[in-house]
Amino acid sequence: MVRRGRGIQTTVRRGALTLAVLPMWIGTCLAQETAVDPALRERIEAQGRRIDAMRSRMAEQLAELDQMKRELAAQEMQYADLRRAVGLDVLNDARGTGAPDVASSAQGPQASPSSPVAAAPSVGRRPAQDERPPEVAPIFDQPGVLTPPGKLIVEPSYQYGYSSSDRVALVGYTVIPAILIGLVDVRQVKTTTQTGAVALRYGLTRRMELEVRIPYVDTHTDTISREIFTGTAQDRLFTTRGKGLGDIEATLRYQLNEGGADSPYYVGWFRAKSRTGRDPFEVTSDCVTRCVANYTGTGLPLRSPTGSGFYSAQAGLTWLYPSDPVVFFGNFSYLHNFERHGVSRNVLGAGREFLGSVKAGDIADVSLGMGLSLNEKASISIGYDQAFVGRTQQAGRALPGSARVTLGSLLIGGSYRFNEKETLNVTLGVGITRDTPDSTVTMRLPVTL
Repeated sequence: MVRRGRGIQTTVRRGALTLAVLPMWIGTCLAQETAVDPALRERIEAQGRRIDAMRSRMAEQLAELDQMKRELAAQEMQYADLRRAVGLDVLNDARGTGAPDVASSAQGPQASPSSPVAAAPSVGRRPAQDERPPEVAPIFDQPGVLTPPGKLIVEPSYQYGYSSSDRVALVGYTVIPAILIGLVDVRQVKTTTQTGAVALRYGLTRRMELEVRIPYVDTHTDTISREIFTGTAQDRLFTTRGKGLGDIEATLRYQLNEGGADSPYYVGWFRAKSRTGRDPFEVTSDCVTRCVANYTGTGLPLRSPTGSGFYSAQAGLTWLYPSDPVVFFGNFSYLHNFERHGVSRNVLGAGREFLGSVKAGDIADVSLGMGLSLNEKASISIGYDQAFVGRTQQAGRALPGSARVTLGSLLIGGSYRFNEKETLNVTLGVGITRDTPDSTVTMRLPVTL
């Protein structure tokens, strides 16, 4: 009983000791927690601030990435438009490659469905086809690329032409093939013509354009001959010169089909020419036979005309066929000169000479060529042009001195694009037939406003 009571007493004492120590332990823990909490809390708050800063930087970088994606998509769309504008897609489609698709290049692994890049056309969709013909260096008078709608192109041009011809006239009879009894008329005619012109082209629709051309002509002709029917052995020089406004003309062109890599482009056109230049029948001609004041009696005009003297209408068809890496092109046209009635001319020493009805010969023209693009700015072209000129008629009958003439020219041209608005075109023409001018150099500088 005593031991049991002592055990109970001991237990009671231990419980009392525990109850006495517990408040002290709780106070110690609270004191320690109060001492550590400010530093730990500061670390936790600092770590939280760093996480917030990283989240803000990540949000800014994501926004910048989305902006870069939008700019990339816009640049690729501009690149595709430029390729279509210069005609690169035509050749690439012929090779089976085609222009790079904006959607396929823009939608990378990081593109999201909600981003603006994902709104681009789906992969594999072909860009809208450009209906304009491929651009080549123009060597003929008919340009192969139509003006875009609402655009105005001002094209100043300069042309220099030189021609020389020899004419021998035999008046007499031969005793044997090596001996001639009579007169020999030998003439050398050298003509230099400079033409400065301004052409205005305006795009009416996607397939139609209107052009007005205003030329200024300066021509100089030297004729070296011996006076006929006089027996003189001395050569004489007869010079004529004329300058002024030429014949103003207007042309309307229309693209007949859409064309493409596998089909040609057809452009029909119609040209109307006035006779605003100085008329050949308005100038005074030298007397035909020997006359007073030491004139030679050449029958040539004393002043060179600057126009043809006839109203003309010309219709034609131009075609272009792209075939990588060249573009073939050609042209066919027919020019009709309208007949003039009541025509007369002024002859030196004889007054007015009545000629009646006069009609210049019509002209049929055929040309072929090919153009090669060297790079995005430069291209070259080579072609051949041949024209068939009919006989001149007076009072419904062909003049005895007129004949059908064939004019053939070899044309070599080059084009260089300075920028999107300015392009320099240079063409060299070399005469193939005897009646064609020996050489012709033409420079054009179309400027898009």
